[in-house]
Parts: sequence; structure tokens; C-alpha cells
Amino acid sequence: MHRIEHSKTTLRGILAVCMVVAGVLHFAQPEPFIRIVPGFLPAPAALVYISGVIEIALGIGLLVPAARQIAAWGLVALFIAVFPANLNMAINHIQIAGIPDAWWFQAIRLPFQLVLIAWAYWYTKD
Repeated sequence: MHRIEHSKTTLRGILAVCMVVAGVLHFAQPEPFIRIVPGFLPAPAALVYISGVIEIALGIGLLVPAARQIAAWGLVALFIAVFPANLNMAINHIQIAGIPDAWWFQAIRLPFQLVLIAWAYWYTKD
């Protein structure tokens, strides 16, 4: 059991860092994120900045024992909430530098959202 707990702690740290980095990228390079916001949503730039703040806060929250479970539930909700942007990118073939637009990449990338949801959900329990 100790090995599983150690792995869970390590993977929580990795997820936290990934979320903070992703959140910072919303400010450092907002344009790619703005481009994939579905057209039916208002104020794409504002949504990108708001989601960046949320990603940073939830990433940090994963590292704070008192906030860990709430942050994990927040990440589950966030990963569900951003799925339409990922779907929009795939369906409309929105080109982002450094990200392949091939069918095989989207076939892997879109279901990977379920992996992220499961990963965050793992931390909703003590």
C-alpha cells in the first residue's frame, strides 16, 4: 500500500504542476486558447483568462491538504467544461502551432480527456 500512496502523491504533484503551467500559458500565450473557444460562448479572451486563473488555483489547491479534495472536484468540473473547446478544435480543424491536426491525434486526444477526469477524480477521496 505504501507504494501506491507514494505513486498517488507523485502523480498528484505532476498533475498540479501541469495545471499551473497550463494556467500560466493562458496568460503567456492566450491566442491559441482563444481560437478554440466555441463560437456560441461569449467573451473568448475573458474565458481563457478566467480558466487560466482557475487552473492555477486548482493546481495549487491539489498541493494543499485542506483544499485537495475541493481542488480535485474543481478539476473534474474544469476538464468537463473545457471539452467543448477541444471538440471545437477537432471538428473545425483549428490549427495550433506544434499540435497535429491529424485524425489519429484527435482520436487519441479527445478520449484522453476521460483520463484527465479520472486522474483528478482519484484525488476526490482520501
